[in-house]
Amino acid sequence: MRLGVLDVGSNTVHLLVVDAHHGAHPWPAHSEKVVLRLAEQIGPDGALTEAGADGLVKAVGMAKAAATGLAADDLIAFATSAVRDATNAAEVLARVRDETGVRLAVLSGADEARMTFLAVRRWFGWSAGRLLVLDIGGGSLEIAAGIDEDPDVAVSLPLGAGRLTRERLRVDPASAAPPSAEAVDKLREYVDGRLDKVVDQMTEVGWGRAVATSKTFRTLARLAGAAPSGSGLWVRRSLTRAGLRQVIGFIRHIPPAQLMELEGVSAGRAHQLLAGAVVAEAVMRRLDLDSLDICPWALREGVILRRLDQLEPI
Repeated sequence: MRLGVLDVGSNTVHLLVVDAHHGAHPWPAHSEKVVLRLAEQIGPDGALTEAGADGLVKAVGMAKAAATGLAADDLIAFATSAVRDATNAAEVLARVRDETGVRLAVLSGADEARMTFLAVRRWFGWSAGRLLVLDIGGGSLEIAAGIDEDPDVAVSLPLGAGRLTRERLRVDPASAAPPSAEAVDKLREYVDGRLDKVVDQMTEVGWGRAVATSKTFRTLARLAGAAPSGSGLWVRRSLTRAGLRQVIGFIRHIPPAQLMELEGVSAGRAHQLLAGAVVAEAVMRRLDLDSLDICPWALREGVILRRLDQLEPI
């Protein structure tokens, strides 16, 4: 079948269309995304602004048209942290449904962690043993661990790179000055405090192989010397704690407006990179991880795999 997956995240609205069947590797046929930064469209009252809702409706409508034009047999549409946390989420979802015909399902943070874990498990296979999976999104951090395809523990914390940039570092994407050392130190203290309970949970479950996924981790790994995306999916990539510390020491002195000039750093996420790096370092330090393997599959692929598992084999 040809399956479309529409991921409404905190930063982008991403449509991925794949060709696949039960038990097969899903092969991408089309990918497109629109940068909306919905998390930055949340007003003081916690509601998604009218402009943000307008942009979302337009992006979803365009994605649906693209999926229809590509003859997708099904379109799975879901939203994560930005929509999930908006106080007017129900009204926004109703408007999207009424104006585009697309029903956006809102994933819980725990479900995000579970779907991402499934994708990582399928990518590395059973030989990877007990897995620990980390995913830093725009609005939240997901952590899961276990031996099966469904993790023993799956948690979500409000430690997304975009959220922390907006609420803690208060970084302007066009700023000509980097955040102060005091702001970065306070952010690290805040992240450490939120991780306390999760560290105990994960340590109790245990793991044999630590894996990271998401754009934030891929970017940090690239800055630390991992192969570029152009080298293909199958190239092994990793991020060491020592390499990450070197990256942080470098980027914390670079203004957000200049970070996008670094190879592998996207313009739309450059200003969030330092916050994401602080979270990554804190998790690796608190869980005593010397290195993380980078997985190219994440939440979208997990959603696809779960949908394909529901198909009857031929």
